[in-house]
Amino acid sequence: MDLFLLSDMANAGGAIGAGLGAIGAGIGIGQIGKGAVEAIARQPESINDIRSNMILTAALVEGAALFAIIIGLLAMVL
Repeated sequence: MDLFLLSDMANAGGAIGAGLGAIGAGIGIGQIGKGAVEAIARQPESINDIRSNMILTAALVEGAALFAIIIGLLAMVL
């Protein structure tokens, strides 16, 4: 294979990987929010526990997404 073609494929793969990481995080955080709203609607007295767990879980998902985006961008650069 040609070196330029291989480089272009790496750039495309990195861009697709970074995009999928961002899309997956958006869907995941949306599902977390949906579940939290439904749980609060069922048990309004436990709003503080649900909110803190929701924020923690969303932060973990966001961290994993940031890692995926960085890896995708590194695949494009290196």
